[in-house]
Amino acid sequence: MEKHRGFPSRLPGTDYQFTIRRDSKSGPTKLIARERFADRRPPDRRADDGFMAALWAHFGNEPFVRGNLDAGRLSWLFGREVVAAEDPFDPQSYDALLKIDEKRARISFPEAFAGDRFE
Repeated sequence: MEKHRGFPSRLPGTDYQFTIRRDSKSGPTKLIARERFADRRPPDRRADDGFMAALWAHFGNEPFVRGNLDAGRLSWLFGREVVAAEDPFDPQSYDALLKIDEKRARISFPEAFAGDRFE
């Protein structure tokens, strides 16, 4: 499993996790597209925004390996703002390639592109 050095491990000041420390003994958690409903709690929305800001600051437009990025946090963005960068795509692999759909991400998370929170 590739570890993304310099990537924030969590949203600053919270327990919202962005990365995992080690491989799961039972294998990687499968990435799924989780539905984000309009009534999500504000802290959850801030975590999504912070995670997108960290992804953009660390990877930009370039494809990236899933590696030690938290599957739960990725799943809130997967299939919309974060998409597969390879075909065929294995959603249950630490080596899966992903990329940010910049157009969609800028619409969903404009604040994530406005500042330099994680640079």
